[in-house]
Amino acid sequence: MGAVHGVCYGMVGDNLPSRGDVVQLYMSRNIHAMRIYNPDQEALAALRGSGIFLILDVGGLDEVQRLARDPSYAAGWVRSNVQAYYPDVLIRYIAVGNEVPAGDTGVILPAMQNVHNALASANLSSSIKLSTAVRFDVITNSFPPSSGVFRDPSGFVPIARFLDRTGAPFLANVYPYFAYKDDRGQNIRLNYATLQPGTTVRDNGNGLNYTSLFDAMVDSIYAALEKAGTPNVRVVVSESGWPSAGGFGASVDNARNYNQGLIDHIRNGTPKRSGAIETYIFAMFNENKKPGDEVERNFGLFFPNKQPVYPTIFPN
Repeated sequence: MGAVHGVCYGMVGDNLPSRGDVVQLYMSRNIHAMRIYNPDQEALAALRGSGIFLILDVGGLDEVQRLARDPSYAAGWVRSNVQAYYPDVLIRYIAVGNEVPAGDTGVILPAMQNVHNALASANLSSSIKLSTAVRFDVITNSFPPSSGVFRDPSGFVPIARFLDRTGAPFLANVYPYFAYKDDRGQNIRLNYATLQPGTTVRDNGNGLNYTSLFDAMVDSIYAALEKAGTPNVRVVVSESGWPSAGGFGASVDNARNYNQGLIDHIRNGTPKRSGAIETYIFAMFNENKKPGDEVERNFGLFFPNKQPVYPTIFPN
């Protein structure tokens, strides 16, 4: 399969279109993959027969904990949310947890094992792969990229080995925006952060040259996976994006440059790994009920009325 360009469909808003209208918008814009953050039954029903690939999150930490504790609950979860829809809905990956806090990561692997066993019992474990979506800060020493290593090897090396054994990818949320915002432009140039030409950074550890922070971040994850003894595990970027308003560096121009740049860039791979990078842009809509800083409500490619915040073109 060539480059998969997905968009995350967040639903934390009180003014968003119907699930059916959202699926139609994806299809009309050549967006061939989606991520949803819980098994929303209306969304799953609307996706039937759409041909849209899906990352299906199990839900929040409470759900991950229940799946870890109870194999029979995991079997019921798979029956209700996977077997009831697949293959009419092209569930590609199940994300067992999204950015699980550092103190709770011990529940991830038991939950993944229980869900995997339930998928295997349903003869679906070869078709649907299980992973967990992590914040980039599970990697430490990320500069230069060749120095990347898991911050908590006791937690994440066993997860990486599970992914390797089951042929599943490592799902990572990769945001050059937040690195740029935290740096305040002191060391990270805007063009380097937004995938625009003009800056080259050499990694003396591996001899490779980097022209974008995105590539450097992804390759630091690959370096960590190699050090974990799992060099064959593929990285899927399960979230990446740039806000159009609400904070430092957040503007329509920067968001358009980054997101269109990302769409155009991912077919080429990174300096360390050739081949397209499966990537999911965050997010489809500006979500007016998202908590946190104002930027959190301005990551959308579209306004809730389905009009684009700025033009983006997805290839066929």
